[in-house]
Amino acid sequence: MTPRPHDAAAPRAQDSRGISARPAPMERDPGMPVSTWRLRSDCWEYLGFAVKRLATDHDHAEALAGDGEIQRNLRALETIELYWGGFGQRYVMAIRDLLEAGDYPAAQDRIRRVVRRLRRDTLPDEPRDDFLDEQERAEQLNDEETRPRFEVLVVDQIRPQDRDALRAETLRLRNPADDFVYDYVIVPSADDAVAAILTNPHILACVLRPGFSEHTREKFSKDLTETVGLAREQAVPGAASGRSSLASVQRVLGLADTLSGLRPELDLYLVAGAHIEDLAGALTRRFRRVFRREDQLELHLSLLRRVSHLYDTPFFSAIQEHARRPVGVFHALPVARGGSVMSSPWIRDLSDFYGLNLLLAETSATSGGLDSLLAPTGAIKKAQDLATRAYGAKHTFFVTNGTSTANKIVHQALTAPNDVVLVDRNCHKSHHHAVMLTGARPAYLEAYPLNDFAFYGAVPLSRIKQLLLDYRAQGRLDEVRMITLTNCTFDGIVYDPERVMAECLAIKPDLVFLWDEAWFAFAAFHPVTRRRTAMASARRLERRLGTRAHEAAHRQQQERLYAPDGTPAPDEVWLAERLVPAPDAQIRVYATQSTHKTLTALRQGSMIHVYDQEWFREAEDPFHEAFMTHTSTSPNYQILASLDIGRRQVELEGYELVQKQLDLATSLAQAIARHPLLRRTFTVLTAHHLIPPENRQTQRPMPMRDGTASMWKAWAEDEFVVDPSRITIEISRTGVDGDTFKHEYLMDRYGIQVNKTSRNTVLFMTNIGTSRSAIAYLIEVLVKLAERFEEDWAQSAPSVVARDEREMPPLPDFSSFAPPYATDGVLPDGDMRAAFYRGQRGAVEYVLGDTLRERVARGEEPVSAAFVTPYPPGFPILVPGQAITAEVLAFMAVLDTREVHGYDPRRGYRIMRR
Repeated sequence: MTPRPHDAAAPRAQDSRGISARPAPMERDPGMPVSTWRLRSDCWEYLGFAVKRLATDHDHAEALAGDGEIQRNLRALETIELYWGGFGQRYVMAIRDLLEAGDYPAAQDRIRRVVRRLRRDTLPDEPRDDFLDEQERAEQLNDEETRPRFEVLVVDQIRPQDRDALRAETLRLRNPADDFVYDYVIVPSADDAVAAILTNPHILACVLRPGFSEHTREKFSKDLTETVGLAREQAVPGAASGRSSLASVQRVLGLADTLSGLRPELDLYLVAGAHIEDLAGALTRRFRRVFRREDQLELHLSLLRRVSHLYDTPFFSAIQEHARRPVGVFHALPVARGGSVMSSPWIRDLSDFYGLNLLLAETSATSGGLDSLLAPTGAIKKAQDLATRAYGAKHTFFVTNGTSTANKIVHQALTAPNDVVLVDRNCHKSHHHAVMLTGARPAYLEAYPLNDFAFYGAVPLSRIKQLLLDYRAQGRLDEVRMITLTNCTFDGIVYDPERVMAECLAIKPDLVFLWDEAWFAFAAFHPVTRRRTAMASARRLERRLGTRAHEAAHRQQQERLYAPDGTPAPDEVWLAERLVPAPDAQIRVYATQSTHKTLTALRQGSMIHVYDQEWFREAEDPFHEAFMTHTSTSPNYQILASLDIGRRQVELEGYELVQKQLDLATSLAQAIARHPLLRRTFTVLTAHHLIPPENRQTQRPMPMRDGTASMWKAWAEDEFVVDPSRITIEISRTGVDGDTFKHEYLMDRYGIQVNKTSRNTVLFMTNIGTSRSAIAYLIEVLVKLAERFEEDWAQSAPSVVARDEREMPPLPDFSSFAPPYATDGVLPDGDMRAAFYRGQRGAVEYVLGDTLRERVARGEEPVSAAFVTPYPPGFPILVPGQAITAEVLAFMAVLDTREVHGYDPRRGYRIMRR
């Protein structure tokens, strides 16, 4: 939990120059680093409120000045501002001096300037500056900038006067023509550097100077101490380039690897003295450039140029330029340039509502600075390359008709008729459709059911390994081509992709992986969540396979897994071991992401990320054919432009936005769990509810609530974790089902939009656009609803039983493919495409549910001729060729989802004709 601002820190001692020295131990643990943005903001906001009272209430000023809250907030800020640029610790201490001198208007003016910057507002006119010395005047000038601002971390032990000189030099180098401005954050040690980039998301570059020490002199909170330790222990070393036995060089390399592992978007620079020519050859894989100390101008220009590269949006800029050009349209799209709109008296409201720029930007042209999505060579190609860098992929492709299409592209590119694809039974319907279209044979993997909440979890690794071993035992492992899993699931269950891929590759070294990350695009921009994305996992696994330690571990394990004659050990041995893949195993990983679902993009804006070592030898040409098969020749340029500018946003402020998203979700969960009325009505589902004990080592129900270190450990060790940005609440005590709660109570009455419900749960998802006000409004609405439900219960007769207290049948597993469509009757794969097309040729009948249940009870085995898919969540209960069982029908009978694709309640189920 993040405490109130006034509980944050104890007083900080000062040296003879008034500069803050080591702080005294903190009064209370200030909580997780991801909450620092809120703690910092709240402290300044409170000071603004309190000092305004001091400045205006002259009769009670003396009593108000003795308020301990003011002093505690000042102490908190003296600790926090160490890791933030701009105003800094000395600014806070000057405010304290003004308050002690009774100059409340001056203190109020200084606080107001900070608050306005935090709110990204403009500054008041004519600020009082008679109390400012030269350095403070520079800070004031600095604060009046309206250009985008970022911060640069400098790691070095330097004297206070040298800090002032460095900041003064930065202001001197600043040019009115520069597009951006930056402030320095200067810390003395490697520990402080890690703490700074964990707590300050505004840092976009880091300058290492070899004079830094290893360990901090600051009194970190317990959580921050553990987090810094974990970050430094688990850094993935970069590839070596050159040799050096210098301890100082190795120390610099270690810190560089730690920082880049935590925040890959950081630009790293080295400023050194003697022998930089030798250092440059050894360090170029870690650092963008190496400078001598006197090269401040070159460093300054490099910092600005690098951020300009992050800021660059090639396709969005091309669209803007096109909209500004006078053009004669003798092409498709009457709506282009507003031609069919602006002259019409009947549809002018289209431009009034959406604006003229939307029409000016509409075009079918692929020349004149624009580009073709099907064969990009210009602006779209550059935009995709920038996204490749941002997401840590080897190749990235934009998709303008959603991740459903992205999934079909990957399936078609990588699989062929009769290939076996291991498919998460509960993945999105697009995977099932893709398998049917390609003619591959799906072998369904069963996720563990959460029967109490009427939805599924994820597929345990032991089940995946067992199925691969079953195919090996039957001599059919060579037919298995690909595995597709959903990471994270609709309900927030997150896999450990690195472990899944490593252990599967140990059984089949050429297996291809498709990770459906439709709901997980944001995860690439936070140091904890990133480790469980497909691209980060692929990169880490590739590095690990190239180490000598891994080669030795594989060799030793092979001696346990195989007898001298080459006979494999029993399956029990393989399942019990954490399998180590061969060093030459192929890393072939694809991720599809609904960028529009969790990041800034227009609806249907998605991406395909590729990390495939066989790309140029095997996958590139089939992929492009599949891409052209499923991609419109007239893609929506506005969607493409939004993907481009959304990439800019996450590279420049993604860490900050995701921090806030996760923190606000945790605040929501805590508010519901602690409010006396809310916790009587609703239950927040935690890892204890959503993940079986055997699939997690962490015992805490919500690790992030305990701090970043706790979350870090869970995400590093547990087989499954819960995405903290998703809050699922159980609502059975309200007496209404989830669908009714969503539509009639949340949406119709209060305008609260939610995406998914089950019979007795509602899922609330935060995103990078969620605000503190939105969280407060949701809590207010839930309290009002809880009051209403309690009143309804109080007025009900004791015999009345809520609908959701009736027994819910267990979630049905995939039954099996019926004999005509099963491959061999031993392994679970089947020919779904044959069943689908037979069902399309009229060999079907419609049977109502009651009649079908009677047939099944008589021993018949009806066969589904169609996909039957409740939406949301969007995975099929039945697929073509599947045997229909009593369990499936019992589940469908009580399903309360309003939208069920493939099922007509008037005619019933579509089944194969007998």
